Amino acid sequence: MFKSACFFRISPDFVLPPLEALQPVLHKARFVPAGPTQPESTGWVPPRGNKSKALAEMVGGHLMMKLCTEKRAVPSSAVKSAVDERIEKYKQETGNERVPAKVKKEFKEEVLLDLLPRAFSKRSTTLIWLDPANRMLVVDAGSLAAADRVVSSLLAALLEIPGGGPALDLELVQTQESPSAAMAHWLSTREAPWRFTVDRDCELKAPDEQKATVRYSRHTLEIDEVAQHITAGKVPTQLALTWNDRVSFVLTEAGQVRKLKLLDVVMEGVDKPGKGEDGFDADAAILTGELSALIPDLLEALGGEMVAGESATA
Repeated sequence: MFKSACFFRISPDFVLPPLEALQPVLHKARFVPAGPTQPESTGWVPPRGNKSKALAEMVGGHLMMKLCTEKRAVPSSAVKSAVDERIEKYKQETGNERVPAKVKKEFKEEVLLDLLPRAFSKRSTTLIWLDPANRMLVVDAGSLAAADRVVSSLLAALLEIPGGGPALDLELVQTQESPSAAMAHWLSTREAPWRFTVDRDCELKAPDEQKATVRYSRHTLEIDEVAQHITAGKVPTQLALTWNDRVSFVLTEAGQVRKLKLLDVVMEGVDKPGKGEDGFDADAAILTGELSALIPDLLEALGGEMVAGESATA
């Protein structure tokens, strides 16, 4: 279900609204495919799949939602070429070599309106998991920018609930020790934190303008060469880890999780869904159960969660 994860801490006074109040609001902002001249469309879709109409699902006290985004991509080279043609025509017709910025802007808008209907569209979905008991919001996004867009849509939906909706103040989860410093320590000492093991993928980057980068893929990291790179000043930006022999993932320098995968041992003994069942509830229960245990261990491995106003240790 989740391939990536960005973590946000929810304010203590937040009260999760009942589904009967949330569903109508989400339906007002449900996903509608982008029109011929519309560059982007965003809206809510059923997390259970297209056979369902519910835009929010509760599984074991956990709220699951899914945001869909469709974008029409027009190659910048095609836009530039068409705009340049219009500019040359304008110069020939007016005899002016200088083209006002306003005219150039109008040309670009006209070109986009002309090309958008012929552009290919691409859809992507992002799953949201809200855990009210542990005051945690997890977004299936590999970057903070992508997570912020989803969070903005969620906040907008909650504000539409009659009565003003519940207050949802969010803070990006930050840790006492920076992920880069922690990863450097684990690699240099060849000692992973409790319940974690270091896997075979890593990226180290020099913190200068050249950004010299060294990557290891499916390669043992328990070698002197890795420690030497760190001693020379290179900083780990990505590191593959496994938690408790149950979940593998890649930790980034920003504290986000990517390439999240539940290992086979997690699924042992789990009954497969029968005919007519989609398996959503079982998958959601397993995922939230594993991550609810993994996240506290990861935060502890990074020195604990930072209190607002503090700064991380480099």
